[in-house]
Amino acid sequence: MNQMQKSVYKAAEKSQDIVLLSPTGSGKTLAFLFPLLRNLKKNVTGIQALILVPARELALQIEQVFKSMGTDFKVSVCYGGHDKKIEVNNLIEAPAVLIGTPGRVVYHLRNNNFDPKTIQTLVLDEFDKALELGFHEDMEFICNSLKGLSQRILTSATAMEDIPAFTGLKDEKVINFLKLNDVKPDIQLKKVTTTSEEKLDTLFNLICKIGNKRTLIFCNHRDAVDRISELLRQKGIDRETFHGGMEQDERERALLKFRNDSARILITTDLAARGLDVPEVESIVHYQLPPKEDAFIHRNGRTARMNAKGFAYMIMTEEENFPFIKNDTPIENVAGFEKVPEKTPFQTIYISVGKKDKVNKVDIVGYLLKKGELQKEDVGLIEVKDTASYVAVSRNKVNSVLRKLTNEKLKGKKVKMEVAY
Repeated sequence: MNQMQKSVYKAAEKSQDIVLLSPTGSGKTLAFLFPLLRNLKKNVTGIQALILVPARELALQIEQVFKSMGTDFKVSVCYGGHDKKIEVNNLIEAPAVLIGTPGRVVYHLRNNNFDPKTIQTLVLDEFDKALELGFHEDMEFICNSLKGLSQRILTSATAMEDIPAFTGLKDEKVINFLKLNDVKPDIQLKKVTTTSEEKLDTLFNLICKIGNKRTLIFCNHRDAVDRISELLRQKGIDRETFHGGMEQDERERALLKFRNDSARILITTDLAARGLDVPEVESIVHYQLPPKEDAFIHRNGRTARMNAKGFAYMIMTEEENFPFIKNDTPIENVAGFEKVPEKTPFQTIYISVGKKDKVNKVDIVGYLLKKGELQKEDVGLIEVKDTASYVAVSRNKVNSVLRKLTNEKLKGKKVKMEVAY
């Protein structure tokens, strides 16, 4: 554990309420999961802990982290866009931990799909973001429904002047790591100068110079995301897009392919600036700079995480002026860089079965190794969803494995397999 996580764990010993202020990427998820886990009791029915989050992707991310801790406790997620029937079925035999977005948790409460009286620990993760997104009313309803709470943990990536009374915090301990040097990211800021007409070409040159490193490209508007995506597609560069105009399953698939090394470029709006666990991003590119410094800081928080170094590039015209960009910021020259980065090592395969079909990661690995004749190193990240699964497979083995598995069955069932686009 880092110092921030140790501080939270110790402060939460006697079920004291906690307000944790710590930058994006400093490890807040584990900071609240450790004390939450300490509070969980075996052989107890009902939900014991509720984690409220502002975004669906964050809910799924926390679920993954909790599962990776290898406990015997059941965890479930609920969020807008997810099949309500599946969620209701998961709640019949209540999980020890429920992770959800405010709107969907309110839905289940109003329909009496779980008993709120058993919940003893409440985590309000990215609370500042949840308020910013307008979840005040839903969160107030939820907090007022939880009568048996013994501990509240609230996390925020920004300092908060007023915390709403509905949270019910009592004698809370504030743990503030926002300004300490040991979590200050080591980010090198660089300007890339261009003209409005040449901005897309300049971005292409910059990507060629960055090379095959995991990179987030931030835009202010969805149409810019789509425009850049089309340019890179024409150039033969693997990339994914992520913005609020996409369907939920498209957004999940984009993040999945970015995580599993099928694509090392993610073009996005500020929707991906906070809360999402995108590992080891080495470069941030601001294709369009945000109007406010806070948004600029949160974007940059996606890199230089956990003591790693990171780079943030601002593509700017001579006329542009932002008060939070210093005049003496070094200039990065990208002229002449036109060699397209190498293809990513993996490609993602879709398999038409998931948790509802009683299929797990072990089944899929056995299927690919035995019947698909792959080696262990040819199989990357596997993610099993409710009705589908996604596997990263070595790019040079994808065609042969799809051919070999055309008529093979997985757990006695004929499955559809194809490259996930």
